[in-house]
Amino acid sequence: MVSFEMNDRKKIGLGLTGFGIFFSFLGVIFFFDKGLLAMGNILFVSGVSLTIGLKSTMQFFMKRSNFKGTVSFGIGFLILILGWPILGMIVESYGFLVLFSGFWPTLSVFLQKIPVLGWIVQQPYIRSLFDRYRGRRVPV
Repeated sequence: MVSFEMNDRKKIGLGLTGFGIFFSFLGVIFFFDKGLLAMGNILFVSGVSLTIGLKSTMQFFMKRSNFKGTVSFGIGFLILILGWPILGMIVESYGFLVLFSGFWPTLSVFLQKIPVLGWIVQQPYIRSLFDRYRGRRVPV
């Protein structure tokens, strides 16, 4: 059985990932502020790299099945930096969905174990939505 050891590097990586999500959220709330969105993207990618390791990150993003998502995410980030944050976020969101669509089953199990949120996720309409997309990848 593989154990997940939580060392300082992984703690910092999870913190950076959380801050990346937070900054991206703030960027959307503040009418697609490109500075906050760019900072969120940089923090998110660096946090993922620290959490799972540089080699695993490169293998994940360069895997043949994830190539379309990686290119979309990168082009979206470039569009965001060039000054079109709404278009950039749309392209990035597509890339994000393609890259991380394989994690839906894990995410749904995790959400069901959170005390208040788990009760909401287990409601019939929301549960049917999660069951519909469980184990599927975004069509590419």
